[in-house]
Amino acid sequence: MRIVVSPDSFKGSLTASEAANAMAAAIHEINSDIETVLLPVADGGEGTLEPIVEATNGQIITVKVQNPIGRLVEAEYGILGDGETCVIEMAKASGLTLLANDERNPLITSTYGTGELIRHALDAGFRKFVIGTGGSATNDGGTGMLNALGMKFLNTDGQELKLGAGALSTLYKIDDSSFDERIKVSEFVIACDVNNPFVGANGATEVFGLQKGVMPEMVQQIDYNLTILADKIEAMTGVALHNEPGAGAAGGIGGAFLAFFPVQLKPGIEVVMTAINFHSQIQV
Repeated sequence: MRIVVSPDSFKGSLTASEAANAMAAAIHEINSDIETVLLPVADGGEGTLEPIVEATNGQIITVKVQNPIGRLVEAEYGILGDGETCVIEMAKASGLTLLANDERNPLITSTYGTGELIRHALDAGFRKFVIGTGGSATNDGGTGMLNALGMKFLNTDGQELKLGAGALSTLYKIDDSSFDERIKVSEFVIACDVNNPFVGANGATEVFGLQKGVMPEMVQQIDYNLTILADKIEAMTGVALHNEPGAGAAGGIGGAFLAFFPVQLKPGIEVVMTAINFHSQIQV
């Protein structure tokens, strides 16, 4: 007999891999002859990296990047067993768990570290990416990530804006002349389980901002700042993110991917199950 063991994590208690090992051990206590295939899964958010790297016999790479408030931290990304696909979990560089409660302030937190992870993987030669967007501490519309990859956000004096959503109120121009050319020849699959647009009543700030430290009195201002960003992006690219489903994922980083990357947005569990070849493992 062959049993495929494929749990998600038990949040706060067990990782998906730990749960899978515990289940397999229980099965073998009953019958040691049963073959178990461990395929721990995740939904594309926080905790996605390790299960799919382990399930494909891949490897973990550790690099130093900026956390959401610019503090250097060690962050990981994964290489799947195919040796070609890079897995980046946004929370590793730009996640809520990297900050103390009193450090959560989306006016200044940024996705710069996520961009650094992408840049490091590009430098290592990778051109196929799976990005997990859950657990972010940011609401910057992905501008930090874009900045780390060479894009500049300028005020009327031609000076670069500070990182974070707060500075976007003075955004005058987006300069993509130094944006990493390798992005164009790469493939990005974004694990995204939300359909929220970039701005508005169902947008990134209104719906998800409070859990990231957006105080009620900040909501209108940050949403207005993201509207300025969306207006500039539309004028520049023709892509209107304002009401685009999925653009509001992870504080608007979904919109940055949609506007500037060759990208597909897919449900997180679908992305993970494809990455680990789940369906081939359960075929009779």
